[in-house]
Amino acid sequence: MSEFPKPVALVTGASAGIGAVYAERLAERGYDLILIARRLDRLKALANKLAAAHGTKVEIVEADLTVEADLAHVEQVLRDTPTIQILVNNAGIATLAPVMETSAQDAAAMIALNVTALTRLTHAILPEFLARNEGAIINIASVLSFHSLPISAIYSGTKGYVMNFSRGLQQELAGTNVRLQLVMPASTATELWDLSGVPLAALNKSSVMTAENLVDAGLVGFDKGESITLPSVHDADLWEQFDKARTALFAATQTGEPAPRYIAG
Repeated sequence: MSEFPKPVALVTGASAGIGAVYAERLAERGYDLILIARRLDRLKALANKLAAAHGTKVEIVEADLTVEADLAHVEQVLRDTPTIQILVNNAGIATLAPVMETSAQDAAAMIALNVTALTRLTHAILPEFLARNEGAIINIASVLSFHSLPISAIYSGTKGYVMNFSRGLQQELAGTNVRLQLVMPASTATELWDLSGVPLAALNKSSVMTAENLVDAGLVGFDKGESITLPSVHDADLWEQFDKARTALFAATQTGEPAPRYIAG
């Protein structure tokens, strides 16, 4: 990669939707960019737009993060670019269908992109961030990280991984200046829906957030130093109640003895 005059943000899945909006907003904030996606034509158009509007230096990398060689290349880009300040792990895919109607190939693709790629790219950037004691990772999960539907068993499983991986890593990073923000969108107006098998037009319009509003809310949460950002949840106490219940449930497991209801009488 070439030299960058400004701090750099690397955004995956940057050719459309949430990733493209993150690229635009970070360019507005004065970042140079490395944009990763499969669709080279869209990346080129976005790079030209951002360069013209903001004087942003943009490197584009055509990559399918479910392909080993492409993923390894992006890992190397992360290792070779010491000016990266933000990694946005946005790339994701959904096939929304019952498990028995989901092909093994589609299931493997969701796991490869939503779980494996996110984990490996995070792992690739962490040594540099920790050595500098600065940097930020933004992991895009989903409200289906903590809920599952009859058509989302695999997708919810992958996003549940993102939530738990992120929360554990946040604890590891405590006491450092390296940050990890977990963003959990609800229904968002992106191409993911039509590709998932559930068309966007089938959703209740009142429940769908624009990608622009989603990213803007996520960045407000980022600026506030939030570790967990739920852009569509108006009552922030609901997450606190959920988290306290989760913590209490885990604490209740630490007895070493079967619960009385499981003891044969």
